[in-house]
Amino acid sequence: MAELVARWPAVVGDAIARNAWPARIARDGTVHVNTADSVWAFELGQRASDMAARLAVAKLRFAPGPLPEPDAEPSFSAIQPSAEDLERARAIASTIDDEKLRERVQKAVSFSLARGRDDPPI
Repeated sequence: MAELVARWPAVVGDAIARNAWPARIARDGTVHVNTADSVWAFELGQRASDMAARLAVAKLRFAPGPLPEPDAEPSFSAIQPSAEDLERARAIASTIDDEKLRERVQKAVSFSLARGRDDPPI
């Protein structure tokens, strides 16, 4: 099951992986897949044999059921630009004539600089 779960997003694609996830493998080798709702279960059921072949499993069955929580998006409210970030952003946006646009670009750049500062090194 662990290997199937690891391969699932790459084989089925991001859209399907967000709305359908392997739940269990039955004794006969059938992979039971939980879906976001009955519409997804029906649509994927129409493609079950093709998907089973790509996954190298005997059979797929789709039914509505619980899905894993999506990865949490970063909380931008927790990011606070430093005085240096604000100054650099001001300098970068200083050549923009439109005041509203300049302010928006300055804000976006300052948060981008702050976020980059807080990101772990690669």
